[in-house]
Amino acid sequence: MTAAKFTLTIPNLDLADAQQLAEQIDDDIRFDAQAIAIGETGEQASRWDVTAYFETRKAAEHLRHSIGRADGAIAALPNIDWVRQSLEGLAPVKAGRFFLHGSHDRHRRRAGGISLEIDAGTAFGTGHHGTTEGCLIVLESILRKKRPSRILDVGCGTGVLAIAAAKATGNPALASDIDPEAVRVTRRNARANGVGPRIHAITAAGLKYPRIAAFAPYDLIFANILANPLVSLAQGLSRILQPGGSLVLSGLTVGQRRWILATYRNHGLVPQAKITRANWAALLLVRPKRKKRPGGRFRAGRFSSQSNWP
Repeated sequence: MTAAKFTLTIPNLDLADAQQLAEQIDDDIRFDAQAIAIGETGEQASRWDVTAYFETRKAAEHLRHSIGRADGAIAALPNIDWVRQSLEGLAPVKAGRFFLHGSHDRHRRRAGGISLEIDAGTAFGTGHHGTTEGCLIVLESILRKKRPSRILDVGCGTGVLAIAAAKATGNPALASDIDPEAVRVTRRNARANGVGPRIHAITAAGLKYPRIAAFAPYDLIFANILANPLVSLAQGLSRILQPGGSLVLSGLTVGQRRWILATYRNHGLVPQAKITRANWAALLLVRPKRKKRPGGRFRAGRFSSQSNWP
């Protein structure tokens, strides 16, 4: 990918509009944006900017004209190694037993706990975002009580959560993303973190992929995406979560928390924990265990053996 040389910044949006605009730019191949960022402005509370990165000024001007935002500011980027600079600005994250760092902070690894090395790059999710940090904190709370054996990470990004769970449990994890680049980066990060054979990364849109269905039900599922996709996936995620299983949701704002909780309650899941980082929330929900049938037998699960997993 050629380095971005120009940015177009659309200012002064509320968060929902900013997220919708970012998705619109990302989904429309005509705009050819190399990256998109959403940032909260310092001047006013709860106002957000959307910044898109382009190889040419013409591409930035095309987007500004197409969306009808004459107030969008186009700026040329200086000739800087942005990946290197972004790495230097990412301080390590501590979340329970997990210590997440970039390669530039490898020397700061702790003797104990679980270190995760994830660099900024071509897929979303270094783990320094509040949503991923919240998910790691929730994972820590889950691991105090049980050791999940069937793990699914939907919308895996760079694979942080799947890798963390695989390292902590010693069990394999299935990681999926709609973006083939995210899948490639997840596999690379899994190898770099010593769990390459345990991470099975696939390109899949939502849950519509035979392998995801084949290895259900799961006793731990991560879905660190956005609120609207979480609502769309509510029925499917609830169905593939085994009784007693844990579902970790994130990618939503604090203001969207009640909406998401109500949606998943309607599918029989019970909230267990809520973690907030800045304006972002991570939720832990569980599926109640099945009741015994007359005669003292539990209803059989779909799998009696892990011999084929994955």
